[in-house]
Amino acid sequence: MNEQRLFRRRHLPHVDVEDKPYFITACLHGSLPAAGLEHLRRYRDELDHRPKPHNMSVADWELTKHKLVFKFFDDLLDGKSPVTHLSNDRCAKIVEDAFLHFSDSRYKLIAYVVMPSHHHWIFSPNATWSEELFKSQISTLKKQTPRESISHSIQSYTATQCNRVLQRSGPFWQQETFDHYIRDDEELYRVIAYIENNPVKAGLVSRPEDWPWSSASYRKKYNIPIGQPIQLVG
Repeated sequence: MNEQRLFRRRHLPHVDVEDKPYFITACLHGSLPAAGLEHLRRYRDELDHRPKPHNMSVADWELTKHKLVFKFFDDLLDGKSPVTHLSNDRCAKIVEDAFLHFSDSRYKLIAYVVMPSHHHWIFSPNATWSEELFKSQISTLKKQTPRESISHSIQSYTATQCNRVLQRSGPFWQQETFDHYIRDDEELYRVIAYIENNPVKAGLVSRPEDWPWSSASYRKKYNIPIGQPIQLVG
């Protein structure tokens, strides 16, 4: 399969591939301590200095390094976070409702979970909406990919609304999200299982569907098969 990949990098690597679902992780500002972020940067730099395996293309090696960085990042998230704004039910609902709001118009929503210190979700940008976004940016200097536009919209809106609920100001989310494109159905179902089992892994509930701010709970409530797009009901 000929996949057209666009790599971007700030502190974390970012990959955009047309017609693929994205797995996004976003953390609350301050949920990863400075020491943890520094370890993450050092690990990423160490990977960049490793030689590419002879049997792997440059693009596949970049993707492999991306996955290794995410595993390191994920291990940091599993530690106890000093910031848990999303344990507030009103804030958790704001994030869940934001995911659902543009489902089936800007993207297909496939899975999500809102944890006390972070969220995970999978979405696939709508082709027609993506084309309109591209056209709207022809004359602009700073262009966003569909993934960037969708993710930025969610982060910006929920930050404003949650800060109001908590009567606070300042940054709400970590500056960057961690994103990964999903290559095939096998990987898709594996990532869905990871997302929906996150509350169980964290010891918050005994079954995925018992966590109220997740696609597992939403799918059970409205009888939506796993892997099928989730739309706002009612």
